[in-house]
Amino acid sequence: MAGYLKLVCASFQRQRFHSAVSHCKGRTDCGAAPGAWSQVAVQRVNAAGTDPSSPVGFVLGVDLLHIFPLEGATFLCPADVTDPKTFQRVLELLPGGRADVILSDMAPNATGIRDLDHDRLISLCLSLLDMAPNILQPGGTFLCKTWAGSQSHRLQKRLTEEFQNTRIVKPAASRKESSEVYFLATQYRRWKGSVKH
Repeated sequence: MAGYLKLVCASFQRQRFHSAVSHCKGRTDCGAAPGAWSQVAVQRVNAAGTDPSSPVGFVLGVDLLHIFPLEGATFLCPADVTDPKTFQRVLELLPGGRADVILSDMAPNATGIRDLDHDRLISLCLSLLDMAPNILQPGGTFLCKTWAGSQSHRLQKRLTEEFQNTRIVKPAASRKESSEVYFLATQYRRWKGSVKH
């Protein structure tokens, strides 16, 4: 792919999503295709080792769709991140079995029925959050895309319980009429073996 996908990259950079994760060494990018977020992540954690003065990080992307190879990133595709076999593979690939950041740009195939699509996306985000105790380092960051709607409070409640700081951000590159928003949660404080919701 030539360069970044402008919408995704602009969303990531203009809202300073990277400021919360710029010093992290391991990232998992869920819903990674076509790979723009992964490109930014590779640069931020020096995963390709292009900066000899900085530590080399690790970026892992997972998507149902094909992703073109990217130096410094490892991709599982086509793969369903909610499949136990994929989850096991993620654990095997992550250094120490842990990530500092989970980025999710996942979205279900749209039906055109707004409430149904919203509910399905919230369910995807919650499923990913259920995996966090086994993947995310204490103090880690979770960033996920959602569409504003009646079930957003469920996701926000979980994030507020499990992270020290949670906020909603709307990328500058997102159309004003779009219901797309991101939840940015930092300072993860849940641990493996804690009570599941």
